[in-house]
Amino acid sequence: MRLKSEIWVKAYIRRCAVEGAPAVVVNRGDEDAGVIFIKIARLDGTADLYGPAPAGLVDRLDREWVPVRTAVAESDIDAMLARERDMDRDIWVIEVEDRAGRHFLEDWLSPE
Repeated sequence: MRLKSEIWVKAYIRRCAVEGAPAVVVNRGDEDAGVIFIKIARLDGTADLYGPAPAGLVDRLDREWVPVRTAVAESDIDAMLARERDMDRDIWVIEVEDRAGRHFLEDWLSPE
């Protein structure tokens, strides 16, 4: 059984805090099954974006992530997330601030 989105988000934010990287919920989505996007702000005007792996790539019950955009202008990612929110009001957006670009998703990255 897959964890509810809200529980996963809370655990992820706690993991970031333990590692010394501030993380906040920018957009709160559906508590049970909202899609989660993770933006890594590098604090230099660039950012990375991670999103859920397409259904065909997921081979386990846990969530899996893929890089959507990496090392692009933060404003480009913000615009992309705004379009996503316009299409689906139930998405979660988590923003992590980390100069090194750490995402803490090593255990959840989908093999490519």
